[in-house]
Amino acid sequence: MGIKEFDVFVIGTGTAGKSVAYDCVEAGMSVAIADNREFGGTCANRGCDPKKVLVGLTEVVQLAENLKGKGITSVPKISWKDVQKFKSNFTEAVPAATERDLKEAGIAMYHQSPEFLDENTLSVEGKTVKAKKIVIATGQKPLELKIPGREHLKTSDDFLELPELPESIVFVGAGYIGMEFAHIAARCGAKVTVVEFAPRPLMPFDEDIVNHLTEASEKIGIDFIFNAQVTEVEKLQKNHRVIFQKDGKEGSVKARAVFNTAGRIPSIDELNLDKGNVASEKGGVSVNEFLQNTTNPSVYACGDASASGSLPLTPVSSQEARVVSKNIRKNNVLKMDFPPVPSEVFTLPQVAAIGLTEKEAKKQGYNIVVEYKSVPSWFNAKRINEETYAYKTIVDKERNLILGAHIIAPHAGEMINLFVLAMCGKLKCEDLKAMIFAYPTWGNDIKGMV
Repeated sequence: MGIKEFDVFVIGTGTAGKSVAYDCVEAGMSVAIADNREFGGTCANRGCDPKKVLVGLTEVVQLAENLKGKGITSVPKISWKDVQKFKSNFTEAVPAATERDLKEAGIAMYHQSPEFLDENTLSVEGKTVKAKKIVIATGQKPLELKIPGREHLKTSDDFLELPELPESIVFVGAGYIGMEFAHIAARCGAKVTVVEFAPRPLMPFDEDIVNHLTEASEKIGIDFIFNAQVTEVEKLQKNHRVIFQKDGKEGSVKARAVFNTAGRIPSIDELNLDKGNVASEKGGVSVNEFLQNTTNPSVYACGDASASGSLPLTPVSSQEARVVSKNIRKNNVLKMDFPPVPSEVFTLPQVAAIGLTEKEAKKQGYNIVVEYKSVPSWFNAKRINEETYAYKTIVDKERNLILGAHIIAPHAGEMINLFVLAMCGKLKCEDLKAMIFAYPTWGNDIKGMV
C-alpha cells in the first residue's frame, strides 16, 4: 500500500482540532484527523461539560441549604447513581456523533496517536502518511506524580465515571479540578480532604478572594492540609493512606479513594517530536505569533497543547484554532492577539477573574485604585441567604479603565462576562456606571464594583 498524502493532518479531535479540520476541508483541502482516545476531546467527553452537569445538581442542594428554615423545610438528597445516569445523556453520544460529522465532511479518521518520522511524515495505525501541514491539538493530560504507590491514584476521568461515590476521598492538589471535585463530592455526602503543596488553593487567583472560598469550603466539611508534599500512597485493606511531609514532619490521612488533581500537562510526549524537528517547552509545542512551530514551519499548534502563553481554556482553544486554520489556508496572515481572557472555578460559590491581580498591576507599575469588599449584605446575596460574596477590582487611576476584576459569588461566572465586555470595549468606569441594567440582577451589581 502506497503512502497516503494529505494537505492537512490534525492530531486531536477536541474543540481546536475539529475546528481546524472543518475549516480546511471546506476550503477544498484534503484533511485527516487522529486521536488516541474517543473522538470529541476532553471538554465534551471528560471535562467541562460533564463536570458542569454534576455541579448543577449540587447547586440545588446548596440553595436549599441556604434557605432552609426560610421557606424551605428540607434539603433534597442527591442520588449519585441517578446523577451519573443523567450526565451520560450529555457524553455518551459525543464520540459517535463526532465521527459521523467528520466522515460526512470527507475527513479521513485515524484512531491512534501518530508519531513523527520526519518533518512532514507520520506513522499512524501502522501506516505512513505525509502532510503538507500538521496541526497538533492534543490537549492536556493529568500530571503524573512520581511517588511510590502512584498506581493507586485515580484521575479526573475516573471521578466523572464513578459508579458509586466513595464515603471518603483525598484530592492531591487544590487547583481548578481539585477544588471543583472536592465541592461536588462534599455536597454529595463524601468526607473530603484536600492536600496541597502550596499555602492555599488556586494560586493564580487573587489571594483575598480565594481566602473567602477556603472559608466557605471548610463550612461544608472540606478539610485542607496546606504546605504539604505527598510522598507516598499506600493501599490498605479498605482504605488508602496518603503520606505527606509538612513542616519537616511526616503526616498521613486515610480515605477510600485518592485522586491526583495536582495539575495537567500538554499531551505531546507520544508524538516523537524530535524526529519531526518540532520544538517544545514546558507549556507545550513552541509557537510564534502565527501559532506556527518555531523550528518546523510545516507544524502548527493550538489549544491546550500550544505554548502560546494563554490560559488552557476551551474558548481560547477556539480562538487559536481560528488563527491556525486561517494561517494554513492563507499563508500566515493572522497573528494571535489575545483579548482579556476570563477564567472561572465552578465551586459553590464560584470564583471568577479577568485581567491583572493587585500584585501584578503593582509589579507592572500602574497607578491603581483597588476596591475590595465583602458584600453579603447586598440584596442578591441576602435574598438567597448567601454568606459568601466578595469582589476586588483594579482600576487604572489615570485612564479610569478596569485592569482586573475578581469575584466570588453564586453567579460570578456570568458577572465576569460583563467585565469582559467592559475591558474589551475599553469602557471607562463612568461609562459602566451610566448604563442601565435589569434590576435586581447579579449583573447589575458590577456597577457597584467600580
